[in-house]
Amino acid sequence: MTFSIVARDARTGALGMVVSSSSPAVASRCLHLRAGVGAVASQNVTNPALGPAVLDRLEAGLPASAALTAVLEDEQHPAYRQLTVVDAQGRTAEHSGENALGTRASATGDQCVAAGNLLADEAVIPAMVAAFEASAGEELERRLLAAFRAAVEAGGEAGPIRSAGLAVVDDVPWRTTDLRVDDAENPLGEIARLLELWLPQKADYRVRALDPTAAPSYGVPGDE
Repeated sequence: MTFSIVARDARTGALGMVVSSSSPAVASRCLHLRAGVGAVASQNVTNPALGPAVLDRLEAGLPASAALTAVLEDEQHPAYRQLTVVDAQGRTAEHSGENALGTRASATGDQCVAAGNLLADEAVIPAMVAAFEASAGEELERRLLAAFRAAVEAGGEAGPIRSAGLAVVDDVPWRTTDLRVDDAENPLGEIARLLELWLPQKADYRVRALDPTAAPSYGVPGDE
């Protein structure tokens, strides 16, 4: 019911993920990021606890593959889980259990890994990786959006997608981009619209957090 890509920006070290599903509020369950540590997708028959568990092991110093292996050893139902990982050095790992739903696929690229289940076609996942790699040099958010768009154009899920999320972390502890569409007719279009709204303001909100004395106006009455 889900397709996603986790990725690291080699230029900046930022980490991010985009995910979409026919189920509502997919990002609330499947999207896991930790600044300076890694990005993890936990999907298919989702156990949201697996994302933080992998991130904890990455933060303890394990590389992506060892962190994923350690978590799967403790998981009672690994055959139902699909997980992808990219760590802070750009190393990747993935797992698709034999009970993953429908047509499933995974593909690894340069500091990125994508996976999906209940896909319209296996080609959806390589299309995500190819679009991400082809957009090198752009902002990480735009690269993730390009991967999302490529997946949809390649067929997406077997059924209509209804929710999506796109998020990025960099060198501060919080998500510097965190966009969600929990249910919509066109989640790709909504994420794209929200990203165009957000990116021009992203740097200002960072300044407001780090140095309020230098923060620009909010542009609302009383704060001109």
